[in-house]
Amino acid sequence: MKSYISAWPPLAPEQPFPRRLAILGSTGSIGVSALRVVQDHPELFHVVALAGARNAARLAEQAAAFRPALLAVLDDAAARELREALPAGYAPEILVGPQAYETIAAGPESDLVLSAIVGAAGFLPTLAAAKAGKRIALANKESLVLGGRLIRQAARASGAIILPVDSEHNALFQALCGHADADGKELHKLILTASGGPFRGRDAAFLASVTPAQALNHPNWNMGAKISVDSASLMNKGLEVIEACHLYGLPVSQVDVLVHPQSIVHSLAEYVDGSQLAHLGLPDMRIPIAHCLCFPRRVELSMPRLDLAQVGGLTFERADETLFPCLRLAKEAFAASHSHPAVLNAANEVAVELFLAGSIGFMDIPRLIEAALSRHSALPEDCTAGDLLAVDADARQSLRADAGQ
Repeated sequence: MKSYISAWPPLAPEQPFPRRLAILGSTGSIGVSALRVVQDHPELFHVVALAGARNAARLAEQAAAFRPALLAVLDDAAARELREALPAGYAPEILVGPQAYETIAAGPESDLVLSAIVGAAGFLPTLAAAKAGKRIALANKESLVLGGRLIRQAARASGAIILPVDSEHNALFQALCGHADADGKELHKLILTASGGPFRGRDAAFLASVTPAQALNHPNWNMGAKISVDSASLMNKGLEVIEACHLYGLPVSQVDVLVHPQSIVHSLAEYVDGSQLAHLGLPDMRIPIAHCLCFPRRVELSMPRLDLAQVGGLTFERADETLFPCLRLAKEAFAASHSHPAVLNAANEVAVELFLAGSIGFMDIPRLIEAALSRHSALPEDCTAGDLLAVDADARQSLRADAGQ
């Protein structure tokens, strides 16, 4: 581990409780799970801001329960619906538009920001929180895929602390705490585990005829539509490889992937002496969310306990990058340049959208992504956030043209 993305959290001053929490993406699966953690331990948090895209009905329910002073939605229609749904006597400030997320992320109201927006839309708010020196519970892997170098620079300059919420990266973080210093000289490699998704063991003929409903039927995790398709294609694991490289300062050659269909071992760290430390737990996102929101404290959660005797067996196998080329494409993109991952992510987001709409087939997803990557000329290492967002926009437009949209 060359260096962690921010100051190493175990060495940072402990943030006092109650923590002033802002949640970006509160109406999604991560945001909903985070608020369940808050409900379990209301004495530890003061929810100061919630941002919920266009799901005004759910955001209104959350706001009524936690009474934050700030709310945010993406457009005026959602803002009107939200105002009408709020209870009498409660009049929070409602911010509107993508820039509202950046305002909340960087604002003085919070000291802890959960970045749980889906996709590239989370990049600028996460960067804003890092520039503002916040403690960031990071659940938006696309932020690092798109601009991990810039977020690293911002965190180092401001003193921001980043804690990884993704179950795999949180598992790695826990496996490293107390066993590898901030420079990670004792670390040999990281091993990310993947469930294999709903199509593990299927052949190419089956994958060619996959429907959106089949791709959304994940065997272990309850997730949103986009991440469910990414899990089915193994792109989610490819994005996590890139995320791990940015978080822990490693080349892609030091990050492996193993398929583990039980989803009990969430990832492993292998040390220079050959030992491997694993994090085990039920596939429930409240565990890594609570770990990040309460770090370094551990808190009790109202959920079942892991019973290994009931699980019975844990199995592992190599990922098939021929049948699931998205994993290979992600590794190649990270190795190619700082800007190729931005193209990878943008092309994947559009391809998944088109697949869910029934406009393309499942195996068209990697085909269109590979075509987008082949057209891209690398940007210089000192490229800006604006440069990367321009690449993102161009890749989206080009892929839609490729798909005849």
